[in-house]
Amino acid sequence: MVAVEKYQSVLVAAAVLGGLALGQVSGVPPVADALLLPFLMVMLFASFTGVPLSRLRAAFGNRRVLGSSLLVNFLWSPLLAVGLGAVFLRDQPALWVGLIMLLVTPCTDWYLIFTDIAGGDVPLATSLLPYNLVLQLLLLPVYLYVFAGALVELPVRLLAESVVLVLVVPLTLGGATRWGLIRWRSRRWFDRRFLPTLGPTQIVALSLAIGAMFASQGGVIVENPRLLALMAVPVIAFYAINLGVGVAVGRALDFSYGELVCFNNTILSRNSPTALAIAVVAFPNEPLVPLALVIGPLLELPLLGAVAQLHAAISERGWWAGAR
Repeated sequence: MVAVEKYQSVLVAAAVLGGLALGQVSGVPPVADALLLPFLMVMLFASFTGVPLSRLRAAFGNRRVLGSSLLVNFLWSPLLAVGLGAVFLRDQPALWVGLIMLLVTPCTDWYLIFTDIAGGDVPLATSLLPYNLVLQLLLLPVYLYVFAGALVELPVRLLAESVVLVLVVPLTLGGATRWGLIRWRSRRWFDRRFLPTLGPTQIVALSLAIGAMFASQGGVIVENPRLLALMAVPVIAFYAINLGVGVAVGRALDFSYGELVCFNNTILSRNSPTALAIAVVAFPNEPLVPLALVIGPLLELPLLGAVAQLHAAISERGWWAGAR
């Protein structure tokens, strides 16, 4: 699993290039468009099956990290997304909506790897995942209604359908699969044999979905090659600003080194696949909204890798209380 995840950015980049190439072949775009949603639903099913909703209560053991992460993820980051869009994407409302969707959905899986790499508190990070998942399911439609309604036409019916189709259905199936397999085989078997297969499944399905999206919308991208580059600037700014926020909050609340690494990763990493799945269904007449979200997977792993190296340097030099 680790080997596949290590090359996620490469696979996503290959999917982008392959999709663009296939999109120039006659007859491919409509087929790719039909395959996009199934790929995304497989990816989300794999993601949700691995989320332990039963750990909701466990996070209350550390209310400082839980409370501060929820405030940053669901209050500060949405406001920051709107502000960054106003500064960098004022003339591109569809990209602005894509940026909002990306930055208001905290990650529910990948950041555990980087928390572990940097020696952070992985059990604490795991206990935060259900909150990130449940709250983004509830609040994403609210954020779109409040922040995006004035930027693009907001199809409320399609938005509601997209939440049910691409979030509620995979979440329900994932939870039922997790419960059924644990009862049938055992939690040990699930954690050691089944769970490691979910990471590669997510990456492959996400890569296929991104390839299908670029194949179906290749014409738009070829005509507007600079638009995706425009997204990189506010995304990188988001990481830089929230990293500073994480360090400041960690100092103010006297986080241990393990808590700091956990906290920084949960407020930095984003759930771009979930936002992408919503955008594909909710904005059929705004192709730049889902296309904007592809920049997430392209940038996320390199940026989180750089943050992990920064955390490792802090640990090695003993710059944080409790660092190893």
